[in-house]
Amino acid sequence: MKKVLSITLICLSILSFSQKNETYIKANALFLPIGMLNVGVEHGFSEHITGQADIFVSPWKSFGGKHAQVYMLGFNGRYYFKEAFKGFYVGADFSLAHFNIQKWGYWNDNFYVHKDGEVTPYINSNLYQKGFSFIIGGLTGYQFKLSEKLNMDIYLGVGSMQSFYKGYDKVSGDRYDFGGDSKGRERNRSGELLPYKGGVMISYKL
Repeated sequence: MKKVLSITLICLSILSFSQKNETYIKANALFLPIGMLNVGVEHGFSEHITGQADIFVSPWKSFGGKHAQVYMLGFNGRYYFKEAFKGFYVGADFSLAHFNIQKWGYWNDNFYVHKDGEVTPYINSNLYQKGFSFIIGGLTGYQFKLSEKLNMDIYLGVGSMQSFYKGYDKVSGDRYDFGGDSKGRERNRSGELLPYKGGVMISYKL
């Protein structure tokens, strides 16, 4: 029994020593100056693997005259080629988002053309979209030390964004996408491959 206990303690000590079970809290330095919040927590699970949970909040009901509200929650796993929290890494990410935005394709003063080909009286620049998205993607980045407690994490995530939304005219309050999508469903649906997260995170070691 003593031998089993001794072996167990030795194994646990080795495992504890080999794991990079550090934790960093982090904030995205690129978004704070424009009033957007992107913070996260990254925890080490082994010499090369970490996991991160993060949130992104853009509270702007109007930014440059355009709707720009986004609330996103993400989870990702990362593999560091050198060691956890140091150097290049790749990872997989799953995120959920709720949005009230004006998509970039509506930044003009053309009349909106419905999916059935009908030209509507609505002007694109007055239109916005409200809904939610599921996002699965990959990310890559590079992390390095600034000091004993501080790291810098530069990264970019690209993925498949599946969105479900309704479209509105901000002048009349009408739904401009009457009848929903081209199949008559209540919500429009779209699938796009887009960069959806990234920046420069300043990390503090707990």
